Amino acid sequence: MCDQQIYMLRALDLARTALGRTAPNPAVGALIVRDGEIVGEGFHPRAGEPHAEIFALQQAGELAFGADIYVTLEPCSHQGKTGPCADALVAAGIKRVFVGTIDPNPLVAGRGVRRLQGAGVEVQVGICEAECRELITPFAWHIEHGIPHTLYKAAMTFDGQLATRNGDSRWVSGEESRRLVHHLRDQIDAIMVGVETILADDPQLTTRLAGAGRDPLRVVVDSCLRIPLKSRVVQQQSSAVTLIATTSQAPAAKIAELQETGCEILTVPDVDGKVSLPELWRELGRRNVQSLLLEGGRTLAAAALNAGLINRLQVYIAPKLLAGAGLSGLFAGEGCTLMKDALPLENLVVEKVGEDLLLSAEVKRCLQD
Repeated sequence: MCDQQIYMLRALDLARTALGRTAPNPAVGALIVRDGEIVGEGFHPRAGEPHAEIFALQQAGELAFGADIYVTLEPCSHQGKTGPCADALVAAGIKRVFVGTIDPNPLVAGRGVRRLQGAGVEVQVGICEAECRELITPFAWHIEHGIPHTLYKAAMTFDGQLATRNGDSRWVSGEESRRLVHHLRDQIDAIMVGVETILADDPQLTTRLAGAGRDPLRVVVDSCLRIPLKSRVVQQQSSAVTLIATTSQAPAAKIAELQETGCEILTVPDVDGKVSLPELWRELGRRNVQSLLLEGGRTLAAAALNAGLINRLQVYIAPKLLAGAGLSGLFAGEGCTLMKDALPLENLVVEKVGEDLLLSAEVKRCLQD
């Protein structure tokens, strides 16, 4: 591994510090190197604050003159809530700029690179490009489609059961897997379940990490507003809002009661009496939700999958056997009758997490139908 890759990987680590906190902007990290030594580091903490390059320049001070900067995403060239980073790099006397990947935002999309080159700054694009592109996947998906990039997470036993025949699912996966899920919650914009999950498990949908964990927006899909007023997503205090997506069938009195608790009620057009998931995804996109974690409900998961709204799957497989009739299958519904009609997955990754196996894959036909 060359020095350029080592420096860019460090910039990626800096960027990951702010995952889930920067929407509508992407997470970005920057590193300034002079004579083989790191003299400045920075990451974009949240929208409205300086970008990663500016923090790195501030830390480097005069040492930035004649130095190199490694930045995970192309420096911006337009005036937003902050000034153009490309201009700031030129003014600081940066000699070379190493860029992980070009910004997919049409307001930038190569303009930052051209601006730097026009000012005589040497620019090299593509250092650890795959890793840098993966980092901004939700941002790029949101830019292109206007909806959140969606990950469906579930846990099952070795024989493919989500719960016992009585519905008990606490806990299918092991402690390390559950801890990893809380880290994931800390890094995404919103978490979603259906009302059946609320009724069965009464989850908190919060991030429980020692230190600086944050709670994502909590979204409950409840077409008829059956959610109990005493449920924990309604009653428990959190830094995150609880957004309940419902339809015109929802009783006005129940809406008022939930609003009094601090919940936000979103009335969404319905399809056959159910919340239209494409409409809900578009509304979340308008609210700058770039990344969405779908955590509960075979019925909701099936509806989202059939609508082409799930991008990735994460399935934890526990070394346990129910050896009988449990609540089987990741998705509700009849499914296909012929194997040739099975929905293809790609980029399968298998890893060990504590006592469990974690399978991750991308849904090949997302939004293509």
